[in-house]
Amino acid sequence: MRPPAAWPLADDPSVLPAGLPVPVDDGAAAHLPGLRLPDGLLLVSTGGQPVDLAERSARRRTVVFAYPRTGRPDEAPLVPEWDLIPGARGCTPEACAFRDLAGVFEALGVDLFGLSTQDSTHQQEAASRLHLPYPLLSDAGLRLTSALGLPTFEVAGRTLLKRLTLILSARRVEHVLYPVFPPDRAAEDTIKVLE
Repeated sequence: MRPPAAWPLADDPSVLPAGLPVPVDDGAAAHLPGLRLPDGLLLVSTGGQPVDLAERSARRRTVVFAYPRTGRPDEAPLVPEWDLIPGARGCTPEACAFRDLAGVFEALGVDLFGLSTQDSTHQQEAASRLHLPYPLLSDAGLRLTSALGLPTFEVAGRTLLKRLTLILSARRVEHVLYPVFPPDRAAEDTIKVLE
């Protein structure tokens, strides 16, 4: 199936086309609120230091927004039908929305992270290109994804996270926003919950 002709070309990851399919709540995140985070599980971070989300959330409230993958302007999507997968498109606008509101999260006393199953090299490119003031965490080994049972989908032989936002505190999942749509409003929606 091809996207409608009115949609912009998928080669600009910063643009959300009109008419994207809206993801539905399939219940895949219903088990997360109240779940204890695994201790000692270190994730590679674009910030340079490995991050243990359980330890981090014990010290300070933490927001982790999970996204499928950031695209690059010079790269084709994983599959031509990428824009037709509910919730797939919009990682770059979502990351930029959190970037633009990072000061609000800081003022609320909240640590902020992005999370995907992409490797840290790909994430470092995105963090640099998009000038992200917060770290991206790599779960390329699917250790956190498996431990928490985070919702995923498969595309082109890769396991990708479905878009969701976790609010963590005291080593537990305090709140989950799922599904997240539209992705460019995820940061605003999260701030409303935090306030």
